Amino acid sequence: MKGVCDFIARWMGVLVLLVAVLSMVVPASFTWISTWAINPLLGVIMFGMGLTLSPRDFRVVLSRPRDVLLGCLAQFVVMPSIAWLLVKGFSLPTELAVGVILVGCCPGGTASNVITYLAKGDLALSVGMTAASTLLAPFVTPLLVWLLAGTMVDVDTIGMLQSIFYVVIAPIACGLLCQRFIPSLTRRVMPYLPAFSSVVIAFVVGIVVAHNAGKLMTAGLLVIAVVIIHNLLGLALGYALGRLLRLQRPKCIALSIEVGMQNSGLASSMAVLHFAAYPLAAIPGAVFSVWHNISGALAAKLFQSTGKRQ
Repeated sequence: MKGVCDFIARWMGVLVLLVAVLSMVVPASFTWISTWAINPLLGVIMFGMGLTLSPRDFRVVLSRPRDVLLGCLAQFVVMPSIAWLLVKGFSLPTELAVGVILVGCCPGGTASNVITYLAKGDLALSVGMTAASTLLAPFVTPLLVWLLAGTMVDVDTIGMLQSIFYVVIAPIACGLLCQRFIPSLTRRVMPYLPAFSSVVIAFVVGIVVAHNAGKLMTAGLLVIAVVIIHNLLGLALGYALGRLLRLQRPKCIALSIEVGMQNSGLASSMAVLHFAAYPLAAIPGAVFSVWHNISGALAAKLFQSTGKRQ
């Protein structure tokens, strides 16, 4: 069983891509699952994140405040800014514009920690940045969405804050409590969590894509192009910022991956929950969920190979 789980976690990007293709070609394979299942599924992923966090991960925030603060600032400045520029540059319709902005304003994704580890980056810093940006998300994400998309659509900032709290913060807190009070059970399930999270993420992508397959066929190429540019610019600018500030290479790698990889499942969830009048708003998050796992794996290979030559 452990070998199977390791295989699933290692090939997460391929799994998500296969599920996305299946749900696109055969929507009925996932349309039987309501879009309202997305929030509970994301809660399960966040609960798993809480199980994997430990007090030392939060101590990173206190022991290396400059690095973590830099990562959070980059996360909530670079990606939202790129999103806004892409929306304006491509003259995206309102539905897609809202979706792209939602992706840009979300915190870092949990997969960034795995990719940072594979890329030989600063794993402790990556985990600390993910934890910090996730805890800030209930307050920062709704505000950023309101600032960037408020002129296009009505943004329920209080509703978004509450949703992110219930979907992200509460499950993480439950995971931390389980780790504190039932540590033996937590240790037993830990080896299987990456594979379990990979499967749940694939389900979230499948649900979103299947329920929007027709619309995705219409706007597919444009969405894919914007998502790829958004992600690649995030990876590149995150690394460039680290170099500009003369950070050590492992820190630059962590910053690059943390900035470029978003909690795009949360973006799709917020789109479904708070922008139901704009169905296409959920599509950029779904496409980003597929693409950033592929680009993350490729970035890890690139960082590994360039590191060996130095």
